Amino acid sequence: MTTPQKNKLFIGSSIHSKSLGELEYRHNTAIAVDTQGKIVAILPDTTDPTSALQTLEWSASDVEIVTTAPNGAQFFFPGFIDTHLHASQYPNVGIFGNSTLLDWLNTYTFPLEASLADPAKARKVYGRVIRKTLSHGTTTAAYYATIDVASTSLLADLCLAAGQRALVGRVCMDQLSPSFYRDETPLASLAATRESIAYIECVDPTGEIVRPVLTPRFAPSCSAPLMKGLGELAKERPDLPIQTHISENKNEIALVKELFPAESTGAEQDTYAGVYDAFGLLTETTILAHGVHLTEEEARLIAKRKAKVSHCPCSNSAITSGAARVRWLLEQGITCGLGTDMSGGYSPSVLEAARLAALVSRHVAMGGDDKAKLTVEEVLYLATRGGAEVVGMEGKLGGFEVGMDWDAQLVGLGTVDERGDAEEGEEDGNVDVFGWESWEDRVAKWVYNGDDRNTRKVWVKGRLVHERK
Repeated sequence: MTTPQKNKLFIGSSIHSKSLGELEYRHNTAIAVDTQGKIVAILPDTTDPTSALQTLEWSASDVEIVTTAPNGAQFFFPGFIDTHLHASQYPNVGIFGNSTLLDWLNTYTFPLEASLADPAKARKVYGRVIRKTLSHGTTTAAYYATIDVASTSLLADLCLAAGQRALVGRVCMDQLSPSFYRDETPLASLAATRESIAYIECVDPTGEIVRPVLTPRFAPSCSAPLMKGLGELAKERPDLPIQTHISENKNEIALVKELFPAESTGAEQDTYAGVYDAFGLLTETTILAHGVHLTEEEARLIAKRKAKVSHCPCSNSAITSGAARVRWLLEQGITCGLGTDMSGGYSPSVLEAARLAALVSRHVAMGGDDKAKLTVEEVLYLATRGGAEVVGMEGKLGGFEVGMDWDAQLVGLGTVDERGDAEEGEEDGNVDVFGWESWEDRVAKWVYNGDDRNTRKVWVKGRLVHERK
């Protein structure tokens, strides 16, 4: 049984994205969070808990107080939102050989996913990926599970128990995969999907922590009847998010054109995005992973339908898919977030995805578009507020404002003493603060050098879900 929460006061320095290009720095500020995990007050120029409690009319015995260290090396930051990852592939992180997408799926991915029909193995894998992503500050994750209903249900159970917000999707696929790992028929796939949705909504009726998500793996793995059935389900349940892949790899795009010619689907445009649109799967709740090779025509259609893009710079680089033009996507009016895309991506860290997003944008710039470069402020926005919008939780997550949920991390940077050693009691990580850096520079050091050693505590909806020992 979960222990009832107390009201909480978070006092000290906090940083969050105010807009795409701007971080807001609040120092000597108290943030009050009620027993439901909601921010109820932000009190500037407040470092004394007693005065804050008087203002809030809270009793000290009913309040937990958390403060940042006074040395200028700790701050509260919104929890990261991972908009695309495959929980079932976590054991394969870093293993992709010299493969490109389609070969990699058959060699590494499908056999592993199929093996997670074994509940003991699935529990081991899912339990680890949840703990690992939480330790990196990920408070919300959009997970792909497997085709197995029981395995998908287990992932939802474990997320709920750990307190990590999650979209959990049973993967739909009935073609172009090994016979041992595919849905037998479109009807069987749809029935299993409905069963999975019903289970997840049963274990968390409010959807506050776990929610189901329609998950056609990607167009080539789904037959036209299955895509049609999923589109009908999406129309029946417009509240359900949808997640899939798009335009990750040029061979994949050619395969989609071959499998789904516009004359057979009735699509308004003969493109990858047009295929999803023709089947009713391109909506304002749709999360499209990658979008590396989208055309101008596709971008206009995605923006028109208000679908979102999950930028996955790590996997796009690791399996040589290409460099997504994030600045261009944003200019087209397309909302973007970040995804680790394990195991095409090798890291469970959204912070790693943020720094790689910055680096990949520089490679795009080196191709002749200098304005393509993303700043530290912009990639942190994508990791938080952008991600919240991608998963349909804008205004609820991704920042520190009254009325928003306290999904947050306590970030601690390493401080250096006069001998050049780590300060006593500090973990010796990759981020060194000498004391003369501006706050903007400290945050930049964290983005480019930080890792899970800097993630000291993590809260979801006001509940402590991770603490670094």
